[in-house]
Amino acid sequence: MFHRQKRSRALILALLCVSVFAPVVFISTKILDFTPSLEKEEFFDDSSGIVRSFSPPKLSADSLKVNSIKEDLGHGLKEPEGFVFKDKDFHNIGSSGNASTVNPPTLDGKLNAGVQNRNGIGRELQKQNGSASVRDRVEGLANESTVEQKNKRQPHPVIDEKVKTMEDMLIMAKAYLHFAPASSNSRLVRELKLRIKEIERVVSQANKDSDLSRSALQKMNAMEVSLSKASKAYPDCSAMASKLRAMTYNTEEQLWAQKGQVSYLTQLAARTFPKGLHCLSMKLTSEYFSLQFEEREFPRRQNVQNLNLNHYAIFSDNILACAVVVNSTVSTSKEPEKNVFHVVTDSVNFPAMMMWFLLNPPGQATIHIQNFEDLKFLPSDYSSMLKQQGLRDPRFSSPLNHLRFYLPEIFPYLNKILFLDHDVVVQRDLRGLWNLDLKGKVNGAVDICRGESSHRLETLVNFSDPIIAKNFHPKKCIWAFGMNMFDLQAWRRHGLSRVYNKWLQLGKRRQLWKAGSLPLGQLIFYNQTVALGRQWHVLGLGLDSIIGKSEIERASVIHYDGNLKPWLDIAIGKYKSYWTKFLDYDNTYFQQCNIHG
Repeated sequence: MFHRQKRSRALILALLCVSVFAPVVFISTKILDFTPSLEKEEFFDDSSGIVRSFSPPKLSADSLKVNSIKEDLGHGLKEPEGFVFKDKDFHNIGSSGNASTVNPPTLDGKLNAGVQNRNGIGRELQKQNGSASVRDRVEGLANESTVEQKNKRQPHPVIDEKVKTMEDMLIMAKAYLHFAPASSNSRLVRELKLRIKEIERVVSQANKDSDLSRSALQKMNAMEVSLSKASKAYPDCSAMASKLRAMTYNTEEQLWAQKGQVSYLTQLAARTFPKGLHCLSMKLTSEYFSLQFEEREFPRRQNVQNLNLNHYAIFSDNILACAVVVNSTVSTSKEPEKNVFHVVTDSVNFPAMMMWFLLNPPGQATIHIQNFEDLKFLPSDYSSMLKQQGLRDPRFSSPLNHLRFYLPEIFPYLNKILFLDHDVVVQRDLRGLWNLDLKGKVNGAVDICRGESSHRLETLVNFSDPIIAKNFHPKKCIWAFGMNMFDLQAWRRHGLSRVYNKWLQLGKRRQLWKAGSLPLGQLIFYNQTVALGRQWHVLGLGLDSIIGKSEIERASVIHYDGNLKPWLDIAIGKYKSYWTKFLDYDNTYFQQCNIHG
């Protein structure tokens, strides 16, 4: 009995095993039978039109990882384009297999294409390199596809390809005209001349392709036809190349000649005293000599030597320039009564300068005007000793330009002074400069290096001379003249006026630096300069038209250094208003002398 029950139990267990494992074996067999069709990528369910993704076992997990990675990048379900591979991206992959079936272009069709490509890529990569990571390769291709799609979505920049093509056509047409005889009036010559006029008119009115009208494009096509005719009429390529080279050479020669003329005329305009300023000076001089002696005195003369006040030095022969410097400084000062302006000019302009400020006093500030020819410490031949052979620009040898190196002698009663060039405009209160710690040095100025090699000492000074090479470093930063806080006590202590005279005499015998006082100042105040913050002084308004508005308006002092001075007609228009707003053009003298903003 016991054995019979045991056999029944074993039979039941066997039947249970068969009933459990038989379906597993059956399904496995079916899957193995279906695998060859996967290699042919025939896995569509026609009843639904949706792909049933049966990937090989090795690739299925990796494919899911690729999808999850792309979803983590933010594409997810929002836009399937973010993780779908395009057919054209992989048209060479799996080429040895059979062609895949293509579904209609529906939303599901996009998914179909993506699944087909992913499975095809995985199998091909497995064939190429069995040891390599399929996931890494698939991810790399996925990233490439995404980058390509991103680049496609970015708008293309505006180009001027057609405009440039038209310019090239003009050159070719003019070159072909040179092959025709001078007296030729053939149909082709007349046609080329007409096309040249048409294209020149189009090019003069268009800077980019979007500016071209339909008629302009038609003219471009007509020019192309005419050039084709000319190429058949004049087929000699070597002659054409020679003619083009000759035209290029002549054009370059004309360009250099015009550049030389522009440079010369700009220099001439910068040196020329404007007619209106000459008229103003003459009228003011006449008025000055009609005054009584007691009427030629300025008020508050006791402030001239007051060490508790803020003293400014301006060396100039230009009445308008001095007026702007004084007016802008006073109008932006929070304590104008503490400002003392020391204007030094020459004997020719001294009466006019005096008369101007007698008629237009600087409010509560103090004005003091000196004639440099009355300075007793200067040698009698001071003006002539500054002249250098071969130096044509009188501004570089002007006594007023070099007087800045005698500040301690001109103002022996002062300890500090702020030097301002006459081509600056003050936009902020400058009281803070008198509280600066110059650390025992002489000069406080803004350096203009900004990491550029063009603003180093070697660009101004001749380092091939052994004296220069021994005493200075070529990579030393250049600092700016135009707004300088000078400690006159430290200046006297170091004897820098004697240093100036030594270098001046040495420079007359040897070519040590470029013309002007800036290189000389770099040598005299070498290792005696403290760099100030750049917001104090912005340069370039007389030579650079790309200085930003925000940079200009943040600056305490703006400087019209260069040839394009604001009182000249050649001034940069967009910068002129910063200067003209400190002049009253309703002034009677301005109107009489036709001086306007």
